[in-house]
Parts: sequence; C-alpha cells; structure tokens
Amino acid sequence: MVNLIVRRLLVSLPLVFIVSILTFVLLALTPGDPAIAILGPDAPPSSLAHLREQLGLQDPLYTRYWDWLTGAVHGDLGVSLFTGQQVTAALTQRLPVTLSLILGATLLTTTIGVGLGVLASLRHGASGRAIDVLSLLGLAIPNYWLALGLVAIFAVSWRLLPATGYVPLTESPGGWARTLALPVTVLAVAGISVLAKQTRNAMLDVLSSDFIMTLRARGVPERSIIFKHGLRNAAIPVVTIMGLQVVAMLSGTVIVESVFALPGLGNLAVQGTLQHDIPVVQGAAVCFTLIVILVNLLVDLAYGWLNPKARSA
Repeated sequence: MVNLIVRRLLVSLPLVFIVSILTFVLLALTPGDPAIAILGPDAPPSSLAHLREQLGLQDPLYTRYWDWLTGAVHGDLGVSLFTGQQVTAALTQRLPVTLSLILGATLLTTTIGVGLGVLASLRHGASGRAIDVLSLLGLAIPNYWLALGLVAIFAVSWRLLPATGYVPLTESPGGWARTLALPVTVLAVAGISVLAKQTRNAMLDVLSSDFIMTLRARGVPERSIIFKHGLRNAAIPVVTIMGLQVVAMLSGTVIVESVFALPGLGNLAVQGTLQHDIPVVQGAAVCFTLIVILVNLLVDLAYGWLNPKARSA
C-alpha cells in the first residue's frame, strides 16, 4: 500500500507543474492591467508605470513565473497584488470553508445516493424509473438556479436558514451547520442523482451473478448477501463515480460560494480573476489541484482495499 501511495504521488507531481504554468500563462495573456485596477483608469501614466515596476509586471513572463516557482518550492506562493496579504495565509483562511462544503456534500451524496441505489436494485419497476427521472433532473438543473430557488424558499419565504454568510465551526457548531445546509444541498444534488443510478446498475449486475445465487442456495441471510457481498463487489464502479463527483464539486464551489457569499477558495479565485491578481489565482489553482490529487489518491486506496489485486497495478 505504501508503494501505491508513493507511485501515485510521483505521477501527480508533473500535474501540479502543468496546472501552475498554464494558469500563469493564460491569466497573464488575459486582457487586463492590475495597475489600472488598483489605481483606477484616470491615474496618471507615470503612476501606473511606477506601480507596474513596483509589482514586477514589467519583467518578462518567464522571469515572473520562475520567481513564483522558486518561491512556491519553498512554500511561498507570493503576495496579493491588491491586499498585500500573503497568498498562503489567504488560502489557509479560506480552505476550511471549501473543505466543509466538499466534505458535507460528499457525505450527503454518498449516504443518499448509495441508499437510493441499493433500494432501487431491490425493488424493481417504479423505483428504477424514479431513479432515472431523478438522475435526469439532478443533472439538468443548473447549480445557480437551484441555489436561488432554495434561497427563495428556505431563506426568504420560510426564514428557516440563512441566505448568505458563514459561521466557523469553532464559534458555533449549530450556526456552522445552518450556514452550510443550503450550499451543501446544492452541491450534492447532481452527485446524488448520478451515484444512485450507478449504484443501482452495479448492484443489479452483482445480484444477478452466479456466486450470489449460490449464497442464497446455501441459506446465507439476505442482509449479509446485500451488504457484505453485493455492495462490496459493486463498490468499485461506485467509488470511481464518487471520485469524479468530488472533483466536479470543486468546480461547483466557485458558483455556490459566490451565490451564498461564502469566503472560500472558489470565491477567492473569482475575485482574483476579476482583479487580474495572478498570485492569488495561481495559489487557488494549485490548491485545487492538490485537492484533486488527494481525492484520486483516496480513490486508489479504496480500490486497494476493495480489490487487493489493484495494489500492484
């Protein structure tokens, strides 16, 4: 298992480099001038030139990237062009918000999605068709539309949950849960739909196999057949879909955090992009990439636990 972890991490290192250089180059080529965004369009040309020189914007692109990469290797992701705050500090402050969203949505998706999928595999007919309809609706409804609809119902009409804002877990666990209820639900809806359909299909394949029939013929309890033998053998494709859904949730946080005014990484990336703040966007992109690598590693570890043959793959 240790060899598996080491191999996956070594393979993932080039990904971080590629993402960082693509993010840097694309953002640098995007129309916009941080100096004008900071001082305003009516600032004197001399002031703009002085600020560009002070921020290092006059240096060649490869020089600026090399300076950033040298600092990043030592744990320094640079300084925000607008606030002067260390990017590492800004990411550290906002990371708990995004992780809370992802972990909450993952837990909700796994619990409800797998539960619905197992239920549909045991009750044929209407249950299976209901899962298909749920999958289509979950994938068809845009995140922003669902978010606005939930806010209108639960925050504006019924006043049960806050529409915006975030309460840290250390300040109030109840307030933390209430501020995350709506955004976590928005993130989880699409994942629940896909995971329920995948679980149902995988369980149907496993439950119709010969070894399941043999277990039933031997009098093994149905509960044991479903959860110990059926679900475990159906888990590998389910884990694959779950990993893909978690990665999709990362992109969903950009919209969700903006709608619900949550101070997370997605919101930070949007602000940095609008302000042409390259160090901030660069740091957020690297942070997202590291989360994706961690998710893929956890999926590989789950493969190794479910199927020992995968450990040597």
